[in-house]
Parts: sequence; structure tokens; C-alpha cells
Amino acid sequence: MRVSRAERSANYVILIAFALFALIPILTILQAALGPSDSAGTGETATFAGLHLGNFTEAWQVGHFGSYMRMSFMVSASVVVVSVGLSILSGFAFGTMRFRGSTALFYLFLLGIMMPSEAIVVPLYFDLRTLGLTDTFWAVALPQVAQSVAFGTFWMRAYFRSSSRSLVEAARLDGASNRRILWQVLVPLARPAVVTLTVLVFMWTWNEFLIPLVMVTDESLRTAPLGLAFFQGQYTQGFTLLAAGAVIVATPVVALYLVLQRHFIAGMLEGSVRE
Repeated sequence: MRVSRAERSANYVILIAFALFALIPILTILQAALGPSDSAGTGETATFAGLHLGNFTEAWQVGHFGSYMRMSFMVSASVVVVSVGLSILSGFAFGTMRFRGSTALFYLFLLGIMMPSEAIVVPLYFDLRTLGLTDTFWAVALPQVAQSVAFGTFWMRAYFRSSSRSLVEAARLDGASNRRILWQVLVPLARPAVVTLTVLVFMWTWNEFLIPLVMVTDESLRTAPLGLAFFQGQYTQGFTLLAAGAVIVATPVVALYLVLQRHFIAGMLEGSVRE
């Protein structure tokens, strides 16, 4: 179907409007983070070409973001590695195998997507407290692994169900086991889907606020978003350092997306172009 020039122009106008709607708040935060400090009692910060880059150093030191970022990296890396690995295995099982109770078991996995964290965080806290896991690294990581595996199973199952049957059958005729078919045939072809899942899980884990807030009280176990909230309430009344802290916390997710954006977009669009 041929698209007229007027329709194409209208599409660009709408896309630009939505882009500005999304970018203006981000640019506002960046402008505040690079502006003169408005916190009482703070001295002059280092500047470069009129930009107050010292705000980031001051926010890092005053807000103890080194400890918070390290905890977030540890939690996010652990959740990504475990949940993506388990999602590949469960997605392969549900997508390529037929066994008794598979449908019911898959719907049980889907409950993890449909159930919000707010509905389970209180009973989950008491369960983990009974096991002696509250105020530990595992109290932050394990619930997010469970949530991520639920979505990851759904995501990878959809990919494996749409994978080439002829390729799998050819591998079986050559005597390949299920393990070899998965890791040497399907997973290399599923790299866009796996990368997309990795980015999504990392983003969700990094930005998680409720579970760390409820499960830990030790300051050394606070994640970056939780630390940013305490930084806002305890250390500064100014918006400049708060904006600098927000930029610090958001940078890893943005950097990961920029590095993997080609594979991420390919994974999001692969289902629409697959025959």
C-alpha cells in the first residue's frame, strides 16, 4: 500500500511530538544536574565548559552511591544470569516438548506475570523471615529471579515455538540430543531474543524499589534506587544534587541499552517479520 506524502508527514509530526514528550523531562534533569548547586552549605564544584561536573562527584560522595551501585550491580547480574538461564531451559521445554501437565504448568508460570509485587510482598517477607533470609542479599535477589523467570519462560517459549521445525528435525536425524539442539542449534539463532530478555530483566531488576525497601534494613544492602530515595530525604534539600544522583542511578541502564540496542530492537521486531 502506497503512503501519501501528507500521511508520511503527519506520522513524522506525531513521532516527533511523542519524542519531545519523552525527552523534555530527561533534558530537564540533565540541565539541573549540570547547573550550579542549590544546596545550602555546599561549596563551588568543578566545572568544565560551564557545566558543573563536580555535582556528580559531590552527589556520589555525599549519597554513598558507591555502595548502592555495587549492590545493584551484584543483584542485577545475579538475577540476569540465573533467570535468563532458567528461562531458556523452561522455554525450550514448553516450546518444543509435549508432556503430561505441560499446559497447566505453563499457566502456573503465567501467574508470576499476572501477580503484582504489591500483592505478594508482605506474605513473602514473612516467609523469608521464617527462613532467616531477610536482611540478606538473597532476600533481594531471589524474589526477582522468580518474577523474571515467569516472564522469561513466556518470552522464550514463544520464540522456540516459532523456530524452524525442519532445522530441529534435521539435528535429531543427525543424532543430536536435546541438550545439543538447544545450546548449539537454537540458542545461537535466538541471540536477539536472549539479548532482549537480558536487557529487560536487567532494567526491571535495577529499577526495582519495593522488594529492597521491604526486605532489607541494612544500609550496605540498599540498591541504587532505594539509596536515591534515602538520599533525597536525608542528605539534601536541593534539587541539583538529587538530579545528579538520579543521572548516576539511570546511567547503567541507558548504557546497556545503547550497547545492545541493535540486538534489542531485532529481538522486539523478530516476531513480526518471522514467516
